[in-house]
Amino acid sequence: MSSPSTSLDAALAQVFGFSGFRGGQREVVQALLDGHSAMAIFPTGSGKSLCYQLAATQLPHLTLLISPLLALMRDQLAFLQAKGIAAAAIDSTQSRDEAQRVMADARAGRLKVLMVSVERLKNERFRRFIAEVPLSLLVVDEAHCISEWGHNFRPDYLKLPQYRQQLNIPQVLLLTATATPAVMQDMARRFDIAPEHVTVTGFYRPNLHLHVRAVAQADKDAMLLQLLGRTPGAACVVYVTQQQTAETLAARLQAQGIAAAAYHAGLDSELRERIQDDFMRGATPVIVATIAFGMGIDKGDIRQVIHYDLPKSVENYSQEIGRAGRDGELSLCTLLGNRDGLHVLENFVYGDTPQWASIRHVLQRIRDEAQNGQWEMTLYGLSADSNIRQLPLKTLLVYLEVQGVLQAQYSYYSEYRFQLREDEDALLAHFKDERREFVAALLAHSKLGRSWHAFDFESFLQAFPGQRQRAVTALEFMDERGWLTLETKQMTEVYAVSDAAFDVEALAASLHAQFQAREDSELARLQQMLRLFETETCLSYALASYFGDAAAPRECGHCLACRGKPARLPAAPALPTLHADGMRAALASLAEKLGDEPDAHLAACFLCGITLPLLTKLRASRLPGFGQLARYPFAEVRAALR
Repeated sequence: MSSPSTSLDAALAQVFGFSGFRGGQREVVQALLDGHSAMAIFPTGSGKSLCYQLAATQLPHLTLLISPLLALMRDQLAFLQAKGIAAAAIDSTQSRDEAQRVMADARAGRLKVLMVSVERLKNERFRRFIAEVPLSLLVVDEAHCISEWGHNFRPDYLKLPQYRQQLNIPQVLLLTATATPAVMQDMARRFDIAPEHVTVTGFYRPNLHLHVRAVAQADKDAMLLQLLGRTPGAACVVYVTQQQTAETLAARLQAQGIAAAAYHAGLDSELRERIQDDFMRGATPVIVATIAFGMGIDKGDIRQVIHYDLPKSVENYSQEIGRAGRDGELSLCTLLGNRDGLHVLENFVYGDTPQWASIRHVLQRIRDEAQNGQWEMTLYGLSADSNIRQLPLKTLLVYLEVQGVLQAQYSYYSEYRFQLREDEDALLAHFKDERREFVAALLAHSKLGRSWHAFDFESFLQAFPGQRQRAVTALEFMDERGWLTLETKQMTEVYAVSDAAFDVEALAASLHAQFQAREDSELARLQQMLRLFETETCLSYALASYFGDAAAPRECGHCLACRGKPARLPAAPALPTLHADGMRAALASLAEKLGDEPDAHLAACFLCGITLPLLTKLRASRLPGFGQLARYPFAEVRAALR
């Protein structure tokens, strides 16, 4: 009789064709097969995904994977399907029929792995479907997103423990490449993962030679060409902060005869996919990219990763250099360092801190609009109304849940419309008696446009109080049968208001202080990153220590600090003194659009090129003066305006 260990080796060879496990993989898979939840903290490219992929083939029911990016899902899906594992995804690019086929396969037990985004779980229709499917395992990719102290906090991830309970998923696997000790503890606590089932394999990779070169901004292009000349024709990724820099730098490299392409979120998805494919097959060896590039890129022979600009955080830096040298061969990771771009990174942070007045506005709306202990809102509408970006607004609502003011109940689409695929008489002929009368009522409460019927919930609920859910179920049933085509939009979130008598002023002050503390923490993280890049001891060891890896060697022997040449990042050049008259003149176009003088915060955002919902609504980026002071520290501009 074979041991569990032997059978795991056999499954690994039979399904994936691998002769042995990489470090940490066996422990994680075994913990899952023994019935425990687990967490895997492996460096980028070290085989985290195999842990859930192998476990999924051995567990009896469906594995549900939460993935933050479409590109990640597609790459993992292609890999699983190539290995003969029944896997599918539901994503926003699919047609209704494609999504229906995937759901039918999951219901019938024909799938082993289903991949979705975390936002999919907010969809009441999806939650009703997945609740009917037996699940063995919930896998959370990029799981550090659940921690407020992580570098990429996503409020929707905070709801995953709650979804897990609602769906009765017995086990969870958390996967990430970048988690500090504090973030690991936070993740484990939220999912009740025992310390013995947390596997950390270390962050040090001896084949990555890390260098920080102190370079003045004017000398960066020459240094970049010199570095690319070391690996002619080899795959290289050059990271920049802003989309415009990606475009201009790629054009400069092309002018020097280097096959380079820009990649950023501002390009349409088809072009991005073509650029990525060209890079993967070697047709375009150099990619100049923002952080939009890299997630899900599994190319073994990337010989250089060059940071032309400062990365957004130590975690981002670790992820980005982790894309180099996955084949184990020597690869260079060079940061062209100075402090010129620091204000741009700081301005990203300032834009995500809502103002006290905006927070107060949200709280007042909750007080004014709550009825029978419930409050409803749409994120887009509330964001525009309060002038808080959607991500910090989600964070604000999560803070209110943690404080017990709100409790998330459910989400629903407030706009339903449908197109009949057969005439009304034929549709009604599918039903008898009371059901036929109910469907006739649905049609009667729908307003026909050119070819689509808009369902009028308000008039329907007056005639049929309390039967909203039945109406939705009936429309979905007819959609599934192909008798009509259903479309939904305008997600409405419903919250229970635990205490509608809360003190608006005091709570707004408390929440603003909480956001201010978060802003201070993010700004401190940027300074911590600069200290890391100027370390006088081994850079590889300093980076590993940041992530709690005590096993890394104290000296790698090949970074510049080990060679006695630690970096001293040049300060940004002095900027001209700010003058109130010049700023007022730059704000004239904004004041004209507003019909009023902007307050100091809004004016500073405009001048520093920081977008807010109100500025987006005014199309402020097209106005003269927008971003005129982008090179200045935001706090300095705001103080001068006050």
